[in-house]
Amino acid sequence: MSAKATPNDLEQERKEILNAFRGLLRASKDRTRENTRMIRKAFDVAVEAHSEMRRKSGEPYIYHPIAVARICAEEIGLGTTSIVCALLHDTVEDTHLTLEDVEDLFGKEVRRIIDGLTKIPEVFDENASIQAENFRKMILTISDDIRVVLIKLADRLHNMRTLKSMAPEKQLKIASETRFLYAPLAHRLGLYSIKSELEDLSFMYTEPDIYRQIEEKLKSTKDVRNRFIRRFTHPIREALLHEGYVFTIKVRTKSVSSIWRKMQTKDIPFEEVYDLFAIRIIVDTPIELEKPDCWRIYSIVTDFYQPSPDRLRDWISTPRANGYESLHTTVMSPQGKWVEVQIRSKRMDEIAEKGLAAHYKYKEDKAEDSKFDRWLAEVRDLMENPDFSAMDFVDEFKMNLFKEEIYVFTPKGDLRVLPYGATILDFAFDIHTEIGNHAIGAKVNNKLVPLSHMLSNGDQVEIITSNKQKPNEEWLKFVTSARAKQKIKSSLQEERKRIIEEGRKILERKFAKFNFNVSRENLEVACKYFDLPSHSALYYKLAKSKIDLADLRELENKKGKLNLERGAKIKNEVDVYPKIDGKADVLIIGEDFKNIEYKLAKCCNPIPGDQVFGFITMNEGIKVHRNNCPNAEHLMSKMAYRCIKARWKNEELTAHVASLRLIGIDNVGIVNQITEIISNQHNVNMKSISFEATDGIFEGKIKVLVYDREHLQELTNQFELIEGVKRVERWDSQEEEAIHETD
Repeated sequence: MSAKATPNDLEQERKEILNAFRGLLRASKDRTRENTRMIRKAFDVAVEAHSEMRRKSGEPYIYHPIAVARICAEEIGLGTTSIVCALLHDTVEDTHLTLEDVEDLFGKEVRRIIDGLTKIPEVFDENASIQAENFRKMILTISDDIRVVLIKLADRLHNMRTLKSMAPEKQLKIASETRFLYAPLAHRLGLYSIKSELEDLSFMYTEPDIYRQIEEKLKSTKDVRNRFIRRFTHPIREALLHEGYVFTIKVRTKSVSSIWRKMQTKDIPFEEVYDLFAIRIIVDTPIELEKPDCWRIYSIVTDFYQPSPDRLRDWISTPRANGYESLHTTVMSPQGKWVEVQIRSKRMDEIAEKGLAAHYKYKEDKAEDSKFDRWLAEVRDLMENPDFSAMDFVDEFKMNLFKEEIYVFTPKGDLRVLPYGATILDFAFDIHTEIGNHAIGAKVNNKLVPLSHMLSNGDQVEIITSNKQKPNEEWLKFVTSARAKQKIKSSLQEERKRIIEEGRKILERKFAKFNFNVSRENLEVACKYFDLPSHSALYYKLAKSKIDLADLRELENKKGKLNLERGAKIKNEVDVYPKIDGKADVLIIGEDFKNIEYKLAKCCNPIPGDQVFGFITMNEGIKVHRNNCPNAEHLMSKMAYRCIKARWKNEELTAHVASLRLIGIDNVGIVNQITEIISNQHNVNMKSISFEATDGIFEGKIKVLVYDREHLQELTNQFELIEGVKRVERWDSQEEEAIHETD
């Protein structure tokens, strides 16, 4: 509130805060007198603690904890304890309140959850290792009390909903991180609506133009879609009423980010995305009748519409690892359009909307061998590996967050759930670490297969082991599950430690033989002489007989005469460019900036007019990327501290490479028309051009030199006027892999 705020303004604010609190109470599902008293008490404490604080938008800070608490109650389905913790979640970190105060006022359980939340600052941080470590801390709390992570997700969702008040570069970094880690985590916990909203909100900031275009197309086609849905559902509705079912029919429209993902993966325009919506039939039926009723409704739907046999998904018989249950089919409508129909019970729908996590029993039945518990066990396995750095953990956890799943069976018929693409080795390590370590092959459906064999749904697998077998580096190439990778890496590290210890003993014996002291100086001279980076590498090579021990005699003459170049290799990434203040400096592209080199990244070929950012590499100065570069999400979410603001120098008029892809009907002379536009109408230099035609459809890839984005748009508009050209788009060659940027 500004200094000019009047008493009337403050009174109005107080009324609005009380209205927000009443809305929270209405959303609370278990409104006993005692629970209402607890929530009111937490609200009073939070209001007093945050009384002097305001958000970036200027509104009182207390709106944020109230909104987070309401998300917990209304959208995740959490109870009174979680609502209390959500109201207090920022108090210990940001105000005078201590954990001891919280325990005195609300008890040990609330203190434990607030402590968990306080230990997890925003994952977004100036340093990559701190950023990864904070995420690791958050996931650690899954084992203790999953409500910590759920409240943190609610906190992130509200921050994303109010991200508009942040600076543009902060918006980009927070949105990238949200899409990279938080949205997949929400998915894994069964919070599908929250996952979709996080993805859409992230997409709105990372790709604002594309988001707007798709949103407008959805709005313009809404009336036509609604008429189609009414006609499609009418006969199904009548038949279900005739059968006496109590049911509701909902329509779920595909999220903007999902539509764009489908357009990208299938390489199709918006108009060709057939599953823009899904029909959801929710039947109110007792738990013992859920399965037969869902299949009976499936039968009624397919009486009217022909189903696609390879689009049937039965997650009622075999629920997904996060508890999701539903029967999905895709049927052909009379208008010639495919329509997805989802059939589920009221209970299944509640779990699908609120997530299995909301119904997870915090204290009792912890030993129950549910698929969700097994996933938590895998996460704990990852965290317990002492050799895993925080960055390794984030990489492996991200990989394990959500892949499509397959269902395979042990010889005794036990069901195991593995990620899509899993091999024999993944299955072996899923059974037991020792079985994985000693696996030499397997029988799949009674047929002998190698360890690299990829499993399919319904396979029955028997692992063949040998005591002589042990893991090797090659194994890492054909496992997909985080659990298997972590176990193999642990085993390899143990083996390497054993070999290094053996090498150390060999070196000590040789040094003693040549009357050398086993001093640090002598070891460094030996490393320098053999051109090895570390003592460990020296020991390893000795044990593997890769170094001729007779050469050690020559060290007698060399000892002490070699100048070791200590510190030549940069150890700390943060100090790569100490001159740059990432928060304040802006890279002006086209000017000499603090004598630091920059290059335009080949993965996205930015040109003047594109929204861009700079990324500090280890060896090649600064690389400039487009904000919507294929590698941008990876760089901004995992190494935000190395990303700096950048803008084009207005006066700069230099030609830059831009890549375009043209798709259309292969008419005679179309290539001539395209090249004529490039050479004659726009005086644009062409770097390369290639065309391929298949079954009357052509795809052309062109690299041209243009001055800026406006110049490129003019060229694009000309191409779109050619008869037969259906689509023109920027094309990212991705020649430069993101992994090189992180070295």
